[in-house]
Amino acid sequence: MCLIVIAWRVHDDFPLVVAANRDEFHDRPAAPAGAWEDAPGVYGGRDLQAGGTWLGVARGQRFAAVTNVREPGIAPGKRSRGDLTREYLTGNESATAFASRIDGAAYSGFNLLLSDGESLCYTSNRIPAPRSLPPGIYGLSNHLLDSPWPKLVTARERCATALDALPDRAAFFDVLADDEIVPDEELPATGVSLEWERRLSAIFVRSPGYGTRASTVLTLSASGSAILEERRFGPAGDACQSSLISTSV
Repeated sequence: MCLIVIAWRVHDDFPLVVAANRDEFHDRPAAPAGAWEDAPGVYGGRDLQAGGTWLGVARGQRFAAVTNVREPGIAPGKRSRGDLTREYLTGNESATAFASRIDGAAYSGFNLLLSDGESLCYTSNRIPAPRSLPPGIYGLSNHLLDSPWPKLVTARERCATALDALPDRAAFFDVLADDEIVPDEELPATGVSLEWERRLSAIFVRSPGYGTRASTVLTLSASGSAILEERRFGPAGDACQSSLISTSV
């Protein structure tokens, strides 16, 4: 997943609101968002290659999402980053406790957002220690939390406005569907070619081999009612499937 905007305790009715795009190679197998048969009470998509997930929610008002850190040429870690979200969602540790015991050296560069209903924690194996986040609206892509990449700044600002329309989720999906390419002079330098910097600068990434595979909007109410809506896309950026989960967590 390459873009996440999360609103933590800024809306009176929905203390947790998430809008996210998952960018991945189109040939990597994945299951759509749904209930996990092998882990009752866990909901989300599933990476069918390594068994983890990019984003999910679980009983106990648990939430987890992970992104990679863009580091071209770095050797892959021994473990899949999706293990982090899977292990958290299927466990019962607090967000801070789980984040504090991660062996960061076992993974390629990652960013991880965790919530246990009481707190929101951000951690990465590219920062010294986990951070407990105060109420606010945060953005995460493939660098550190709230890095001022143009697409992330734009998505965060537009999602802040979309909060006013809740429980209608359409405005969030409009943000996630924005495929505008950033002008060259505003592009970040992340170690990939100029052609790829351009492609990856859009909120919604289009490319035959790699791009936005799924857009997800999650709302968690104060009473623990969760609605997770996922829209999936093919290599041409065409909508191909959708899932809607409404459950109590």
